[in-house]
Parts: sequence; structure tokens; C-alpha cells
Amino acid sequence: MTQEPLTLYKLIILYMLDRVTFPLTKAQVGDFILEKEYTNFLTLQQATAELIDADLVIAKTNRNRTYLEITQEGRETLSFFGNRINSSIKHEVDSFLRDHELEMRNEVSILADYYKSTSGEYEAHLQAKEKGVTIVEVTLSVPDEDTASAICSNWQKKNQDIYQYLISQLF
Repeated sequence: MTQEPLTLYKLIILYMLDRVTFPLTKAQVGDFILEKEYTNFLTLQQATAELIDADLVIAKTNRNRTYLEITQEGRETLSFFGNRINSSIKHEVDSFLRDHELEMRNEVSILADYYKSTSGEYEAHLQAKEKGVTIVEVTLSVPDEDTASAICSNWQKKNQDIYQYLISQLF
């Protein structure tokens, strides 16, 4: 593969991450790039991996999601080479982010993970963030992995109702 298209895909990823105030998942970035048919899945994975290896992007994995955030070095790189992104591509990115911002923000603001504790039980760690600030964080100790997994799944679906219930009961 020639380096020029790969460089463009990397710049598009950096541009996307720079345009939001929250991390994006690899899937969210992929949804845009693959939907627009800029490249294929394998090339997208290569571009993302090279950005991570070059410390232009930070990747954090939680359960089955990988979250991407641009680093200061990534911002500097984008400021030097961002003019290589066609203005129509920038417009498409901006439109995509504007049209999907609320659902993307919700997807990365509601976190749930579980792990086996030293006591042998499982702990489900649930968190909701707003603008990068934790608004609620709960850890529940449960006897088995299936229960912990179910709690995490239900948190993704019912977090707003649970948060409202807590507020109504505590205030």
C-alpha cells in the first residue's frame, strides 16, 4: 500500500478525535470511515495502530470497547498536516459528528466493567460521566460472573433511570 492514502486516513482519524470533547470508540471512528467507503477495515486498523504506536492517539480498553483520544502530539501533527485533508472530507466529518454527537457522547460516558475480586466474588463497577466529570459511580459485589455481566449490560440500558431514582431518594 502506498503511504499517501494511509497518511490521509490517519489525518482523518486525528481530525475526528480533535473535533470532539470526549473519547471516541474505535467502532465510532470506523462507522464513519467505513460508511463513507474511504478505506477497508484492515487498512483502518493499520492506520489506528500506527497512530497509537506513534503516541499520537491513546487507546484505552474497557470490556469490549476501545476508546481513542488524541494526544498533544497528535494535535500538533494535525496542525502541521491537517491542510492535507480535503475540505469536503472535513465537512463530512463535521456533519457526522454533529448528527451523532449525543448518541456517541452517551456511548462513551456510560462505563461498566466487572472483575473478580480477591475475595472470589465479582465486582461490577458502574460509572456515568458528563463532560468528563463523574456524576455517579457504583461498585456492586456479586457472587458470580454472569450476574456481574448482566449488571453491566443493564447499566448501559437503564443508567438514566437508576441515576434519577438515586437522586429522588437522596435529595
